[in-house]
Parts: sequence; structure tokens; C-alpha cells
Amino acid sequence: MPELPEVETTRAGIAPLIRDRPIGQVILRAASLRQPLAPELASRLPGQRVHAVERRGKYLILRLDDGSLLLHLGMSGSLRFLPATTPPGKHDHVDLVFGGDCLRLRDPRRFGLLLWTDGEPLNHPLLRDLGPEPLSDGFDADFLYRVSRKRATAIKPFLMNSRIVVGIGNIYANEALFAAGIHPKRAAGRISAVRYRLLVHHIRRILEAAIAQGGTTLNDFRNEQGKPGYFAQRLQVYGRGQEPCPKCARPIQQALIGQRSSYYCAHCQR
Repeated sequence: MPELPEVETTRAGIAPLIRDRPIGQVILRAASLRQPLAPELASRLPGQRVHAVERRGKYLILRLDDGSLLLHLGMSGSLRFLPATTPPGKHDHVDLVFGGDCLRLRDPRRFGLLLWTDGEPLNHPLLRDLGPEPLSDGFDADFLYRVSRKRATAIKPFLMNSRIVVGIGNIYANEALFAAGIHPKRAAGRISAVRYRLLVHHIRRILEAAIAQGGTTLNDFRNEQGKPGYFAQRLQVYGRGQEPCPKCARPIQQALIGQRSSYYCAHCQR
């Protein structure tokens, strides 16, 4: 699934290509993704100009003249910026056409979303209850320590709860916990303020490094030009079950925690 660095990479890539440009045409090739695609998008959006391309968690927000488009890439979605004459593939479901170019949504599994909202998009039900951004001033060790008190939930699913903090998906939760030396099964409420400071430091460092590398390509992710992200080459534990730990050389363990594959070193993480 595209996580925060992949979505931010996409946002940064498409923003200068479509900002201040009017939409000329909307082509819908599917009736629905995770939810139905509103047919009126094809008539409502043409003529509207893109004023900003923003991100909230794993959602992209395209602010237009009379409202906003909310877009989620789901499990395997991607956006490509292409010549409008490029023949669509089997899984190319939506085109936003800008003159001779188009922004094309590809989603093989159809778990993505494309929704229209008339009001302030940050007040939309999908966005209004999200936690702070992990790279924002609203997210720090004091906040994480405070909201974790008396929580028996394991720290890994706690970090992946979007009502606590947005965008720390499975890959980056594994990597940050390893870097901080925290076992993914440890109860969130039993982690000290000192260890939370170290954890927040590594969350920020790892997310910033992943964004700089264009995200992490494991299976499906590509950026707006169809290129993969390269942070996978720097992963320390994710996807490396039974390989030697980069710190102590003992085998990396794999387990399901919160129904997600988790990778950790039982010796280095406590």
C-alpha cells in the first residue's frame, strides 16, 4: 500500500504539473473503485482550475474553483502524468485531461477512492478525525507519551492508528521501532517518555529519508512518471525475516501483530 512517503512523493511530483491549470475533460472508464465514481464528475469538473495539491495523511486533496477532489491510492493505485493520447491500460480507470496532458489514475485492485466535496475538505468525514501529521509541529514525544498512557495496545498498531498519528504505515512502523530499539509487541502505555523521544526522532528521520528517496517500491508503487521509489534498498528489517539483524547478526523475527506482518530483532528490541 502506498504510505505517507509515497503519497507525498506523488503530491510533490504532480503539483507543479497541474497547479493553475484548468481541467479540460474527465474520462471515467470504471463505474466504481472502493466506492462508486460519481458520473457527474465528467460534467462538473471541466473548466475548473486546480488551485492547490495538498496531502492529509494518505489522502491527496485537489482544491478546485468550486470544491475539492479527495483521492486515496488504496492498495496498489498510482497517478501518472502522461500525454493525453497515451492508450489506457486495463487498470487505468480515470483521466483528468489538461490540454495535451492527462493525470491518469491506475488502480489494479480498485481499493482507491476518488470523491468530490463542496465544503472544506479537511472537514470531510474521512479527514476530520485524523491525528497529527508525523512531520508537523503537532507531533512530538510529549504528545505521543500523553495519548499512550494506560493503553495496553501494542506499540506497532498504536503507531498505525490514524486517529493517533497519520501516515505511519506498516513499513515505516517496523523500521522506526527497530531503529529505536522498541519491541513491536510492547504495550504503548509502558514506554517511557525518554524512549518516546527516541522513537519520534527515528519516525521523522526515516519518513524524511523515504521521501527524499521517492518512497518504497515493493510491488506496485510508482511515482507520477512511472518510476519506482528507492528506499527499499535501505530497509533494515521489513521483509527480511530470518536474515541477519544489521546490528547483532541474529535472525530477524517475523510475526503477525494487529493482523499485519511485523519484523523485529528479539535481541535488539525490548
